[in-house]
Amino acid sequence: MSRMWMVRGDGGRLYDIFREQGVAAIGWSQLAPQVKPGVERKPLMALFRAAYPQVKPGTVVAGASQIWRFVNEIQSGDWVVTYSPANRLYSIGKVVGALEHHPEWAEQGMPLVRKVQWQPQELARDSLGVATKNSLGSTLTVFEIPAAAAADIQAALQGKPAPEIDEPAEDIAADPLADIEAQALERIKDLVNELDWDEMQQLTAGILRAMGYKTQISSPGADRGKDIVASPDGFGFEHPRIVVEVKHRKGQMGSQDIRSFLGGRHKDDRGLYVSTGGFTKDAQYEAERASIPLALWTLDHVVRALIEHYDATDAETKRLVPLKRLYWPA
Repeated sequence: MSRMWMVRGDGGRLYDIFREQGVAAIGWSQLAPQVKPGVERKPLMALFRAAYPQVKPGTVVAGASQIWRFVNEIQSGDWVVTYSPANRLYSIGKVVGALEHHPEWAEQGMPLVRKVQWQPQELARDSLGVATKNSLGSTLTVFEIPAAAAADIQAALQGKPAPEIDEPAEDIAADPLADIEAQALERIKDLVNELDWDEMQQLTAGILRAMGYKTQISSPGADRGKDIVASPDGFGFEHPRIVVEVKHRKGQMGSQDIRSFLGGRHKDDRGLYVSTGGFTKDAQYEAERASIPLALWTLDHVVRALIEHYDATDAETKRLVPLKRLYWPA
């Protein structure tokens, strides 16, 4: 089987651009004009130190190694995976071209480019096994995906169970602490995603309470476009009055969902739409042009807000998502 690589664009921010442009790309813009296929590791590290004199030696080694792999090791015919943290989706494609330098894309963080033929089907994170999800959790921009995880991805694309492959996990990070924060974030998202729809509603309300608001939660059944009302006084009389819709389901919310939510809002309302399945581009555009201030929260936003305000959450919220603090050297 061809080798499979993760190429993560700016922490996932470039996911849609990769798919639209038919590319996988990396940054390091100050170094990119000097990088050519066949460059050796030691000269590349020297170029890296010259371009980024302020960085630590370990960062030089890690950064130069990732660039070297993207330039020299990835070949046409290899598989590439990229990830959208906001929508918890992986995109899988095949490399179909040699390295290219695109200085016009430097400001977007993608001057070093390889053409990729992305498959139309995207793969939900929850369709993969725990070991595979852990393997894909590194924060490195470029790394090779272990064979067992690659086989799991290929099987999931075909709707088949993961094959049994006896292979020790690859140590893809030189620093064992380097990926702890990113791994923790993804594992907490996995945990939150397993909540029932009513528990997700309770969790969202709990986060808002930890942020200083008092909340009213709608009874089960028809909610007329509002699952939660948050306000300083708890009645919705004092401003801001935040009307919240929570959708905990697979699949992205579209522009029509946003329009339906906005249709019942008062001009002085503030809106928060939570969709653990994410939002389409049209939905995001609809939110930007809304007549009232409207924030869109994906599962990524929910978990980041939970972590930020966890110490202030009440016992019920902590019961839904029990977490513990971890300290390590800065």
